[in-house]
Formats: sequence, C-alpha cells, structure tokens
Amino acid sequence: MNHLPEPAPVVRLPDGTYTYADHLPIPVQPVAPQVVHQHIHQAPPDRTVQRIALGSGIGAGTVAAGVYFGPLLVGALTAIAANLALLAFLATVLAWGVVSVVKSIGGPEGKAAAKSIGKARRGRKAR
Repeated sequence: MNHLPEPAPVVRLPDGTYTYADHLPIPVQPVAPQVVHQHIHQAPPDRTVQRIALGSGIGAGTVAAGVYFGPLLVGALTAIAANLALLAFLATVLAWGVVSVVKSIGGPEGKAAAKSIGKARRGRKAR
C-alpha cells in the first residue's frame, strides 16, 4: 500500500537537458475574444477636469486640491453674493424710507427736493 502519487515521466528536451513532464509549459491555444454585455443604468460622474489636469502633467495632489477646494470656493462666493444682495436690499429699503420721511415731514420744500432728485436721476439714465 503506497499512498504516494505516481511519479511523472522524465522527458529529454531538444537542448539535451532532462525535466519532468509535469513541468513542461502548456501549449498556448487560441482563445476567441469574450464578448461582454454591459448594461449602464446611470452615467458615470464627469471627471473631465481631472483627466485634463492629469494629462497635462500636473500632479495628483493638485487635482485633489482642486476637487477639495473647488466646492469650498463656490460656497464662499455664494455666501459673499448672498451678503451683497442683502446689503443692496437694505440700502434700497433705507433710501425709500428716507425719501418717504422727507416727503411727509418736509412739506412743500421736501416734495420739491424729492422731485428734483427724481429729475436728476431720470436725467442720468437718459444720458
């Protein structure tokens, strides 16, 4: 009762050396190309900027910084724009309030002053 595997036959190679038959390279058989059917249900994220940046030779650190700081910059500019819009609205309301107070308190002189300011503004727009 011998439980060892059968030894592989020894083969003489063309260059004169000997080797075991189980160590011979497997002959390469031509394989037909495999067709892959891929169903895409969602478009991949757009990475055009990263591809252009990496293709132009700048490093991955620069691309990572752009990916990280880009949204931060957009958020900061949005906050600044919102603050400026609020300030413009407050200036408009305050100017309207001052004109209304001058018209109501100033009597005929206040109305004349408001009219002259209105004419001056219309004259600037016409130029």
